[in-house]
Order: sequence, then structure tokens, then C-alpha cells
Amino acid sequence: MDRVELLAPAGDLEKLKTAIDYGADAVYLGGEAFGLRTASKNFSREAMEEGVRYAHARGKKIHVTLNIVPHDKDFAGLDDYVKSLEEIGVDAVIVSDPGMFQHVKNASNIPIHMSTQGSITNSDTVRFWRDLGAERVVLARELSMEEIEEIVENVEGIEIETFVHGAMCMSYSGRCLLSNYMTGRDANHGDCAQPCRYKYHLVEENRPGEYFPIDSTEEGSFILNSKDLSMIGHLDELIEAGIRSFKIEGRVKSAYYLATVIRSYRMAIDAYYDDPEHYVYDPSLFEEIKKVSHRDFTTGFYYGEAKDAEGISDSTTYIRDYDFVGVVLDYDEEAERVTIEQRNRVFEGDTVEIFGPGKKHFLWTIEDMRDEDGEPIDVANKARQVFTAHLDRPVDRKDMIRKKID
Repeated sequence: MDRVELLAPAGDLEKLKTAIDYGADAVYLGGEAFGLRTASKNFSREAMEEGVRYAHARGKKIHVTLNIVPHDKDFAGLDDYVKSLEEIGVDAVIVSDPGMFQHVKNASNIPIHMSTQGSITNSDTVRFWRDLGAERVVLARELSMEEIEEIVENVEGIEIETFVHGAMCMSYSGRCLLSNYMTGRDANHGDCAQPCRYKYHLVEENRPGEYFPIDSTEEGSFILNSKDLSMIGHLDELIEAGIRSFKIEGRVKSAYYLATVIRSYRMAIDAYYDDPEHYVYDPSLFEEIKKVSHRDFTTGFYYGEAKDAEGISDSTTYIRDYDFVGVVLDYDEEAERVTIEQRNRVFEGDTVEIFGPGKKHFLWTIEDMRDEDGEPIDVANKARQVFTAHLDRPVDRKDMIRKKID
């Protein structure tokens, strides 16, 4: 069966490798120019070359974002940059602008994907980009499941990609001027300050200093702060709708976030293909996703939630119930000792969870902690401190360790 692609974000090389190790079929990333995420570290040519080698050696793909909304000055150096991407061997570029599309097409033979920033919402527009040579379109997030199915049915010869998980934008297809207006940071050049996440009150002109809350009711909502998207409970419907790529948002998210989210989606997708006719969604995978920092979840526009108060978050803060405390470096089966690199403070006697790609997590109470010199310790509280501990069951390198916050 021709399987759907699981497409994951990567803000740096460590995250790229984590995404691939935990089950992504492809990774999208930004170089040092032309992409929409200046908050992530992004990739130098050398890092991108290493990332492409790492991905291709494992049968995975790399997509590079060129999805800014460009002004004339932004095209300087673009053609040479595109040619360098082709030399490196990237598998596709993601663009949102017709001028950018034409430059890429003229300068290289790299497959072109149209970004969600292209606001593609109908079959005729999909045909337009297909006829110009696009191999894939990322549909606008504002489409319903019914509309997506109609586009897939109406248009042949081009792949359809949609977002399945991550932060939602209050503006249509991410085209927003709020950040520019409030902070001077250009969202359409990758520098969004996310003012839609700020906490707002109303002030009436003749009552300075009196702040009135902005409420969300069943009759409507005037709050900008959206919930996060999660479609893990509906992957069978998405696959059967003919979507070819499931996109996870989050190039500025942590490696722990990527590992947790990608792992759950990978396991759900694999479970579907193992027996499509009898596939049953496992809700424990959604509980796993909730173990990373997140907002409340919604199905976005797929089933209409984002059109009413159900898609609005009543909090400007993230929900965080677990800390990422370490990553496994090695396991000595004979000595029954695990070597761990610390990521957050962890104590002897703590009960933690260990998880890895494609396998169920398990509980472990840390005992007999020792530093790199073999001396007993009762806490690992130094940044990336390496320590060992007794563990009577095998684990794998790159497995991760999390602890529930009391």
C-alpha cells in the first residue's frame, strides 16, 4: 500500500535527527534565508548537508522552506541559493509566492511544494499550481474535511498535504500583520511575535484604567488565542480522504516535543496500515501527546470547531505536566546500568517514564545514581550532566526520560 507521509519540523540538526529517529518519513526545515521561522536556529549549508546525508541514509526526505512573502530586495541571491540546495540534494522546496515559484523553477529541477501561506482553498487553484509544475500543495488550514475530500476527488496528478498537529494561527493561512503593527516584527518574513497569544482586556475611551475582560461564549468569540490542532484521533479518515502527507507544526519546538508527538503519530499510522479494515484508534497515544507542553486541543476547521468558541483557548499559558529529564546514551546489559545525559534536574528515588521510538513507555524508579567517576550522587542538577543508574531492563540509545511534575 502506498503509505501516507509523516512530515515533521526541525529547527536544527539535533531536532532533525530526533524527528527521523522517532518515525518521521520526511523533515522540513529552513536555511539561513527565505524561510518563515527566524526564531528557530535554522540550518547552515554544512548542517543541511549533514542533515540530508542522515535522512537519505535512512530512506527519508528533506524539504526546505522558501515561504516568505518576498519584496523585490528579497530575491537577491535566491537563484544561487536554490542551486546550492539542488547540489546538496534536498528533495523539495516549499514556497508561497508565484515569483519565488518561478525563480526556483528557472534555477533548478527541485520539486516544488506550495505552502499553506499560498491560501489554497479550491480545486481550480490546485489545478493552476499543478499545471505550472508544482508536485504538491499544502492546503489552507481553513478547509473542512468535506472540502478537502472534494479537492482530492476533483484534481489528479498532484499530492495534497495538510496540517494534522500543532499551533493554529488566528489569521487566514498565516498571513498576518498584527505582529508588524504591534511590535515591528514581520510575520511574513518569519519573525512573528505571536501577539495573538497575548492576554487582552478592553479599555473604554472615557474610563481609562478600567479593564474589561474579553469573553468567549456560545454566541461568538472575539479572542485571538486559538487552541492547538490535533487530528491523531481521525487519521483513518484523513488517509481515506486521499491526503498524501500529514504535516506537524513546530520548528521552534524542542527535540523532546518532536520525539513525543512524532512517536504517537507514527504508531497510529502504522497501526492503521497493519489492518485498515479493523483499525481502532488508541486513545493512549493522545494521552502521550499531552505529556509535552501544549494548549488545549481542537480539530481546527476539519469539523468546524475553529469557527466557534470551541476552537478558542481560554488561557494564554501552556499546559505542562511533565519535565524532560534525560536521554539515554548507553545501556550495559551485563552490569544492568544505564548511562543518561541529564536535561532537567532529577533525583535518586524519582519515579520517571522511559519511552522510545515505536514502543510503549514504562515506569522506573531511579536508584544507585553515580557520576562519571563512579561516585554516588543523589541528584543530577548540572546542565547535561552524565550519570549512571541501576536499571534491570534493556533500553536503547536515544530513548528519552520524563518526570511528572508534582
